[in-house]
Amino acid sequence: MPKEKSKKYYMVDKNILPEAILKTVMVKELLAKGEVFTVNEAVKKVGISRSAFYKYRHGIFPFHEASKEKIITVSLILEHKAGVLSEVLNTVAQMKGNILTINQGIPLQNIANATLSIETRDMKDDFEILVTKLHDLQGVKKVEIVGQS
Repeated sequence: MPKEKSKKYYMVDKNILPEAILKTVMVKELLAKGEVFTVNEAVKKVGISRSAFYKYRHGIFPFHEASKEKIITVSLILEHKAGVLSEVLNTVAQMKGNILTINQGIPLQNIANATLSIETRDMKDDFEILVTKLHDLQGVKKVEIVGQS
């Protein structure tokens, strides 16, 4: 019996994906939201063939689906000012993220690196919304997802 190859997953920017793959995601979202009731309705609405949808449907899904029930590791670059890390932690808590670990380096040239491991199981919104909210906080210079398990 041949050994089963393990699957590899990549996180890519949607701007580089072919149109058929993006439309497959749109079909899946229409079906999940109940805006249409059949695959045929959804593919017609989006403008993709049924065969293309069936070809890609098991291979593409929104990032938030991949991050549910997972632990996400986020790297942040923060200004060295009182309250910046506290605002980051409050934002994660408001979105029901469970912080498992916090690592912060010693600030150099008024910049501090921090890494958070966040359990996403109980989060009320997509993880992408959290990343956007963190990036918009005063004193947060950069937010980057560095891993998930």
